[in-house]
Amino acid sequence: MPLKNIEKLTDLITSGNLEALRDLAIPQFRHQNHTQSFRSAMMLSPHNLKHLTKIPTLSAECLMLNLEDGVSAEQKPYALALCAIVLSSNPVCDKKLVVRVNPLDEGGAEEILYLNPFMPDAIRVPKIRSVQEVHRILTLVDEGIEIHLSIETKEAWQALSQLAFDPRIKAYYLGVLDLFADLGLSQALLTPENPTAQYILAHFLIISRACGVKPVSFVYQDYKNSEGLRNWLDMEKLMGFDAKGCIAPAQVELIHEIFGYSEGEIERAREIVSLFEEHLSRGISGFVDERYGFIDEPIYKGALAVLNPR
Repeated sequence: MPLKNIEKLTDLITSGNLEALRDLAIPQFRHQNHTQSFRSAMMLSPHNLKHLTKIPTLSAECLMLNLEDGVSAEQKPYALALCAIVLSSNPVCDKKLVVRVNPLDEGGAEEILYLNPFMPDAIRVPKIRSVQEVHRILTLVDEGIEIHLSIETKEAWQALSQLAFDPRIKAYYLGVLDLFADLGLSQALLTPENPTAQYILAHFLIISRACGVKPVSFVYQDYKNSEGLRNWLDMEKLMGFDAKGCIAPAQVELIHEIFGYSEGEIERAREIVSLFEEHLSRGISGFVDERYGFIDEPIYKGALAVLNPR
């Protein structure tokens, strides 16, 4: 559902009438989008009305209403109110609507409490440093709202396998530029060929998957360099990633192209699932097929993962 009264919103922001802007944010029930199969997580600036009006036409599968980076201290209260208005304007949305708040002690705790009645699909908390901090997040975020965590500090990296101790924690996002800075590593190392970069991506992927959490790879900032993005996506697809952050619609299209499955792959998965379930109904859980070779339960589960990605 598109935003209404754009001119009125513009006037209230221009005049600095924050109280009247907040009065337009009326909580209502939202049908939560709990899908974990999104491939693209696109950043949106919620203080930019032009960006918000494009939500119905964007092809990104997850939209990140970003209250942290790129929003000045003066703009943050208006951006927060606009986030609430966006959520109340979209009681049903085919895109996952996630709000990235500020660090807890830099306004994030208050932002979470304000947003709870508007029922975002998930709240993403940056600059995580400890398990104790995640416990605090769980007490702040209403049940029914997913919790997503940014992994961008050396402390979070060390605790990666311990942070996802609650089933409400559904996704990790790799903030690789901040992580490199916190580790004292040069950003010049951030190339697809660099073994340190490859190790960080592989470790992040495997630990996240082992914890039952969706791993979302980092945002490629050079949004006009499609070839550079493709190089990263090819490597990440080969590793096993299926989701990446982004900042531009053109990046979304490339992410969907590379992280999607071809018609041939999907048809193969459908046939394997059908064959296995047919044989299983006769008590046979392992057999040889002329086209696909030996099929057993692990092969069947792999085919299911193609048809129903997490």
